[in-house]
Amino acid sequence: MDLLETVKEKIFKIILDDDLWSSEINVLKVRPLNPGEAIGNPERKDFPLLKGKEMMLQADFRRSMGQAYTDMPGNFKGTLREVFQLPLIDNFQRAVLVSSINAVLRYLGYIENTVHCRDREPTECAARFKDYILANYGNPKIAFIGLQPAIVESLLTDFEIRVVDLDKDNIGLNKNGMSIEDASHTEEIISWSDIIIATGTTAVNNTLTTLLDRKPIIFYGVTISGIAYLMGYKQCCFCSH
Repeated sequence: MDLLETVKEKIFKIILDDDLWSSEINVLKVRPLNPGEAIGNPERKDFPLLKGKEMMLQADFRRSMGQAYTDMPGNFKGTLREVFQLPLIDNFQRAVLVSSINAVLRYLGYIENTVHCRDREPTECAARFKDYILANYGNPKIAFIGLQPAIVESLLTDFEIRVVDLDKDNIGLNKNGMSIEDASHTEEIISWSDIIIATGTTAVNNTLTTLLDRKPIIFYGVTISGIAYLMGYKQCCFCSH
């Protein structure tokens, strides 16, 4: 079964109340955030949110917020049932579903950290990420899927790391002597690595399942919060809200 279909089945088992699925009181409102809303004013200016390559969709379910990165922003308003009836044919629809799952699970009390960190927090998160890997994995070779510049530069000081990204403008960029590689190298890099660190946005761009059952994997970012809870994936997002 497709990953998101499996996730939906798990949600069906959690939510049995018909009113929660269909009531107009429980309409989900999904909209893209501008960079200031999404990440504030961070110290570094090379995050995808600030470069305009991706945007953050935010779902609001009875004032509980859930977020998801996407390269196809847009607006949506509908019941939870209507969200789950989306055909999931593109990154916009998948982002609506993923952000809505985050918002609903937060509302129901299953998860808490579903809103992106801001201002100085991305730099703090990067330092804590490095400490976490050292404490739990020693000195592994890291396959990093989806450039997150602050975390990558923090890890480069202590680990062998290779990074792939889908953004053509990032390919070939030099980070402290390491060059960002095209996503076509993903298979080779995973084979080379001891662990995988991957963006949770892979749940939106439909590449997540290609990374599973290969090496120990850690997902970063708020996008995957709800899916990580439902599927038992390891997620590190130290400064989210």
